Amino acid sequence: MITLTYRIETPGSIEAMANKIASDQSTGTFVAVPGETEELKARVAARVLEIRPLPDAERPTWPEAKPGTLLHRADVDIAFPLDAIGTDLSALMTIAIGGVFSIKGMTGIRIVDMKLPDPFRSAHPGPQFGVQGSRRLTGVTNRPIIGTIVKPALGLRPGETAALVGELIGSGVDFIKDDEKLMSPAYSPLKERVAAIMPLILDHEQRTGKKVMYAFGISHADPDEMMRNHDLVLEAGGNCAVVNINSIGFGGMSFLRKRSGLVLHAHRNGWDVLTRDPGAGMDFKVYQQFWRLLGVDQFQINGIRVKYWEPDESFVASFKAVSTPLFDASDCPLPVAGSGQWGGQAPETYRRTGRTTDLLYLCGGGIVSHPDGPAAGVRAVQQAWQAAVADIPLETYAREHPELAASIRKFSDGKGA
Repeated sequence: MITLTYRIETPGSIEAMANKIASDQSTGTFVAVPGETEELKARVAARVLEIRPLPDAERPTWPEAKPGTLLHRADVDIAFPLDAIGTDLSALMTIAIGGVFSIKGMTGIRIVDMKLPDPFRSAHPGPQFGVQGSRRLTGVTNRPIIGTIVKPALGLRPGETAALVGELIGSGVDFIKDDEKLMSPAYSPLKERVAAIMPLILDHEQRTGKKVMYAFGISHADPDEMMRNHDLVLEAGGNCAVVNINSIGFGGMSFLRKRSGLVLHAHRNGWDVLTRDPGAGMDFKVYQQFWRLLGVDQFQINGIRVKYWEPDESFVASFKAVSTPLFDASDCPLPVAGSGQWGGQAPETYRRTGRTTDLLYLCGGGIVSHPDGPAAGVRAVQQAWQAAVADIPLETYAREHPELAASIRKFSDGKGA
C-alpha cells in the first residue's frame, strides 16, 4: 500500500471529505460506469485508515468559506493499493496528490506525509554518489564540506568568472557552484565557462592533490540539450552539476540520472510556490522523496537564520527528511545548508541537526566578503565548525583564531553575509 497523509480543512464533515478523497482519487465517479464491480473496487479502491482531529481553524486557507464559518481540521491517512498506481512517480503525483486540490468542499488541504512500499526501491535509481560519494570526490572527512557560490550570477563573462574561481580555488574551499540562475546565457555560454574554469581546477589538483568540486549549471528544458551540457562538463574533467529540479521536471531528471557521470546538485527554486502557504501544498518531507528516488546526490535546503522567508524549524525538518533513509542509508543525498550562511550559524546548525557533520555548508558572502579575503573566509568557517563540534563558544575560540574573530566582527549583525 501507498499511504498519504492529508491535512484537511473543511466547514463540513472531515470523515465525509476523507471518504470523498479516497473515492474520487481511485474508483469513484459521479455515476456508475459499465464494468464497475465490488470486486474491482476492492482491488484498486483507496481507503481511509485513520483520522486524527486537529484544532479548528479561525480563518480559511482559501477564501471559499463565509466569514465566521467554523472550519474543521484533521490529519487523515489514506491508503492506495499499489495495483492502482504502480511505481510510476508521475502516476503517484497525479493520483495521490495533484487531483485532491480540485475537490470541492475544502477550504484547504496539505500533503504532510507519504510512505512508499518496498517496490519503489528497485523501480528508481536513487543517488549515484550521495553522502559518501561527495566526500570521496572532495577528499573531505570528519567535517562538513565547505562550499561557496560564484556571485553575482548575472553579468560575469567566462574570463571574469574564471578569475574569481581561481582566487576561490586557492582559498582552500572544497566546493564551488554556479548560482542557480547561471546556466548558458549569451554573455557566459556554458561551453566557454567550462573551458575557462576546468583548467584551473585540474592544474590546482595536479599541484596540490586536491580537486575542488565545481558544480556547473546544466539545466535545460530539452533533455538532449541538458545531456550535451552534462557531457561538456564530464569530458572536461568536471564532476558535478547544478540541476534546477522543478524547472526540468521528473522526466528531465530521470533522463539525466540514468545517463549521468556527474554528482547531481539539486536546487529547489520554485519549491516555495508549493509550500509557503501552511494550509496548502505539501511538506518538504513528501516532496523530497520524489527527487531522491529519481537520483539527486546533493539537496539544497536553506539553513539557520536564512535571508529568505523559511523559518529555522523548516530547515531542521528538511535536514531530518533528507537524512532519513527511505529504504536504506544509500538513498540519502548530502544535505546542503545555504542562504546567508557564515560561521556564526555553525553551532546551532550542528546542535539542531543531530550533531552531525555530514553536510555541505554553503557560504556565499560569508566566505568571499570576509574582510581579509576568501582564503580567510574559508578558514573562518572551518574554525567555526571546529568550535561547534568541540562545544566551545565562537567568541572564546575566536580569541586564538583571528580569521574567525574578523568574521564575527563583520557578519554578527546579520547584514554582511
